[in-house]
Amino acid sequence: MAKRRAEDDEDGGVSLKGGERPPNVEAGENIEGFEDDFEDEYESEDEIMEAGVDGRPDQERLAEEKDNAMDVDKRTFIPGRDRLPNGEVLSPDLSSYEMLHTLSATWPCLSFDIVPDSLGDNRKSYPATLYAVAGTQAQSQRARDNELLAMKLSSLSRSERLDEEESEDDDDSDEAVEPILETRSIPLSSTTNRIRAHKFASDTSSSSPQVLAATMLESAELQIFDVSSHLRSFDVPGTVITPTQSRPVANLKVHRSEGYAIAWSPLYAEGRLLSGDNDGKIFVHTQEPTGKWISDTRPFTGHQGSVEDVQWSPNELNVFASASSDGTVKIWDLRSKSRKAAVSVQVSATDVNVLDWSSQTPHLLATGADDGVFAIWDLRQWKPLSNSTPMGEAKPAPPEPVARFDYHKEQITSLEWHPTDDSTLCVAAGDNTVTLWDLAVEFDDEESKGSGAVDGVPPQLLFVHYMENIKEGHWHPQIPGVVMATGGAGFG
Repeated sequence: MAKRRAEDDEDGGVSLKGGERPPNVEAGENIEGFEDDFEDEYESEDEIMEAGVDGRPDQERLAEEKDNAMDVDKRTFIPGRDRLPNGEVLSPDLSSYEMLHTLSATWPCLSFDIVPDSLGDNRKSYPATLYAVAGTQAQSQRARDNELLAMKLSSLSRSERLDEEESEDDDDSDEAVEPILETRSIPLSSTTNRIRAHKFASDTSSSSPQVLAATMLESAELQIFDVSSHLRSFDVPGTVITPTQSRPVANLKVHRSEGYAIAWSPLYAEGRLLSGDNDGKIFVHTQEPTGKWISDTRPFTGHQGSVEDVQWSPNELNVFASASSDGTVKIWDLRSKSRKAAVSVQVSATDVNVLDWSSQTPHLLATGADDGVFAIWDLRQWKPLSNSTPMGEAKPAPPEPVARFDYHKEQITSLEWHPTDDSTLCVAAGDNTVTLWDLAVEFDDEESKGSGAVDGVPPQLLFVHYMENIKEGHWHPQIPGVVMATGGAGFG
């Protein structure tokens, strides 16, 4: 708009210099040439207030609005705790996610494992790429359709956020693209109860590292496959996978009942594997330098129920832990000739489904049980088993967890420490949720006031993601903050 000079004013006024003000007009003094056209319309302010905005008294209008208002539930909806009315579904708030994708396979894959790759650590660029292995659960009448899947998930772009403005400087690599799922299949004769992968260090800088995948089958067999060629074929055109490469390198038949417990040793360079079954027996399997696998036929025994999970110590070569449906967690030493547990603690009155040993803080062990409770234990407080208590001495009290959470109301199905943060945990449960926790958060009563805390929700709970029939969730060791999960409807 063009500026107008003061001398152009119609009333011939003069312009004001900086800092000068127009002359004051005393209260009640009439300004020449001005009349109030509305001064006689109302006689008093009381008359205005009584009439209201629509000609009715305000009290009458407000009462009618209250009667006609919708009944709005202002409580916070908590996935896994509150039930959705029929016909309603939950939709994720994409602004809460850095990345969110869902993919599905031909058959449900209720157990999987992420395979470390050579794309670098601490990756933060998009689209992201990851590799994994999974085992299927085909319908019983189509058991021969079961497969071990080697997978590559690529073009995993960032979530679009409404509050982010488009920038001309944005990298093309951050543009939204459709995710891609590529698979290579290996036929299996039975349903996979659990699968775990292990990447070996390469002998030379030019050779590709070997990746083995171990599967606990419903048929009670433990099969080990070399999936190195299958994974390499995603990135090396022309890679030929022979029928021999799709056969197991080992088919171990020491179990007499099926099981779910399986774990690779992170410290034994040649390859060592634990497996546990429903009879309460735990076996150790070792790969010889020739590549042949040998099973120690003398099992570790002592559980009064099925062995649900096993974990190796992250810093002691010969030590491992087991969780059982008898409610106990036991610590074992391979060097024990008796094959009996060194430590046994009753951690739950229900089945202990899963456990995980912190790689960052080796004296911390997390357990998840059938009653929805997960707990954190300080192993320095666990005392070795003794055959008898000296006369006159009281039996030592059982250890207490350093943290205990009963937020979930259904069984804990998966539990895993963050690979680099010793206070962060990923938990999956039968209430169709996967939750992220920061155990370093501590609120007292004063701090919780005004914090927006929701009743029944611990301050350590960082995030809740809804996923139907979720079974497992795993952190990606090379992409910070990324969790991959699987359930009845596919991967997320």
